[in-house]
Amino acid sequence: MHSPQFTTGPSSNDPVQPLMVDVIIAGCGPTGAMLAAELRLHDVRVLVLEQETEPKSFVRIVGLHVRSIELMAMRGLLDRVLEHGRRRPAGGFFAAIAKPAPPGLDSAHAYLVGIPQPVIERLLEEHAIELGAQIRRGCAVAGFEQDDEGVTVELADGEQLRARYLVGCDGGRSTVRKLLGVGFPGEPSRTYTLMGEMEVGVPQEEITAKVTEIHATHKQFWLRPFGRGVYSVVVPAAEVSDRTEPPTLEDFRHQLRAIAGTDFGVHSPRWLSRFGDATRLAERYRAGRVLLAGDAAHIHPPIGGQGLNLGVQDAVNLGWKLAGQIRGWAPEPLLDTYQAERRPVAEDVLDNTRAQTELLSGGPGPRAVRRLLTELMDFDEVNRYLIGKITAIDVRYDFGTGPDLLGRRLRDIDLKQGRLYDHLRRGRGLVLDRTERLTVEGWRDRADLVADPAAALDVPAILLRPDGHVAWIGDDQQDLDDHLARWFGQPTPRECLSGLEHG
Repeated sequence: MHSPQFTTGPSSNDPVQPLMVDVIIAGCGPTGAMLAAELRLHDVRVLVLEQETEPKSFVRIVGLHVRSIELMAMRGLLDRVLEHGRRRPAGGFFAAIAKPAPPGLDSAHAYLVGIPQPVIERLLEEHAIELGAQIRRGCAVAGFEQDDEGVTVELADGEQLRARYLVGCDGGRSTVRKLLGVGFPGEPSRTYTLMGEMEVGVPQEEITAKVTEIHATHKQFWLRPFGRGVYSVVVPAAEVSDRTEPPTLEDFRHQLRAIAGTDFGVHSPRWLSRFGDATRLAERYRAGRVLLAGDAAHIHPPIGGQGLNLGVQDAVNLGWKLAGQIRGWAPEPLLDTYQAERRPVAEDVLDNTRAQTELLSGGPGPRAVRRLLTELMDFDEVNRYLIGKITAIDVRYDFGTGPDLLGRRLRDIDLKQGRLYDHLRRGRGLVLDRTERLTVEGWRDRADLVADPAAALDVPAILLRPDGHVAWIGDDQQDLDDHLARWFGQPTPRECLSGLEHG
């Protein structure tokens, strides 16, 4: 895929024509980088603006849950991720209740991948650049105006850029969301927690004994070995007077002494941070030609490790839809399904983090509920239900009436031509046909066909969207054509397809 060639376009505010691209993305975190790559799969011209001049240097470990691991596999990124990450069991997620995953989770990738945050961000950024995205660091969005044709973005240094669409992937304090005037209702932080990585000055046995003692009443307290004498330290914070000021090592020492009676001799911090339990959801994800994704659209406590995953999944849902709008084939309602599908998912994540926060709060009532839930999770159905929520493998979009599989993601299965997810690397639709009678004629520029009578499916054929969700089930060609048109627009005339093949 070639690198994008940027042209100029008109601006009503500046006599000098600013740079014109298809999409400007504000923010090059995991959500922004993943979205840029998804758009480039469809030859959309993308410019990513990142306020920070350098990538993050601190080494914070994040977890990729099952659904995000599946998306990495769909785009051919999983081997890269596993090279730098560590597989861990898929259990103990919900409110840190130590229960293993039930057997037979519906995924070929039923595990967690722990990976340093700078590494996953670098891998996704490299992926976007390889596909032809342009990334500019040290560029902060200061303002924008949209009209019927596009969006004029002004940078902090006064430079103006022009795009057909703008997507804010610029975090919980999103400048794009604030300038857009989209409400961000929810609850402000009530409590804060210190988190960091640092070295300790006492033996591991002493740490383990003390943490076990304290953890009985303070679930949000731990010191976990990270390697080479470095520990991940999490400890409830005292009252915060100035949230704009980062915590200090002395803050950690003070809180450790207050709760554990010792500061464990902590020293030489790699990074220090503070997070609150603020929970907020954008009132809408789109206003005209400006959209929001990732933390710009939703924030919640990091309990369960869902934040990065939720943003990456937003990006994969949005990318092909926005690309279809830009390429001209998207049906009129398609772009609006981004909010219709992803906002309820975020609402559910916010609710489950609220519940987990209460279970970790340490009061007598929450402790009693936690004990009860711990017992209930011995039932596989309860454990499976909660893991499905945290890992997003239970997400089902509303595509109308039909079998339970309709609207759900399909697990990676073996085919006579490799594995299912290998056929989704181009970010196109896919018909998996066990009848060997169906065709995607008219949509061959947007969808692929795999005929495999031995495929491990309980249905004759399915249509998968680029995000791997099942959009149709059946065996009738006309019904399939209707659903191809619903998701991928009107068919391309045969002579145009022939021209594409020979162009």
